Amino acid sequence: MDVITQWEAIPPFASEREEVQYWLTHRLDAQLIEESVTQGDQSESTTITLRIDPRMLARVKRLARSRYLNYQSMIKQWVSERLESELRDRGDR
Repeated sequence: MDVITQWEAIPPFASEREEVQYWLTHRLDAQLIEESVTQGDQSESTTITLRIDPRMLARVKRLARSRYLNYQSMIKQWVSERLESELRDRGDR
């Protein structure tokens, strides 16, 4: 499996099917994801409390481990991606 170490290496996709085929043979480097999460907002972070079902948290941690990520960083990445998607869909930015 090819490892993507730079965001610029990801080509534009003509279709969702093409993107699926690409990701079957490629994966993002864990360091690239980690850097994106930490560089996304250089401002001071705020600690929050979030209640999550223990079974769900165990699954998140297991998934993060399989991607060589810290589970908290992975959750922040998911929230960031979803926020960008929501804002893009609404036309905000």
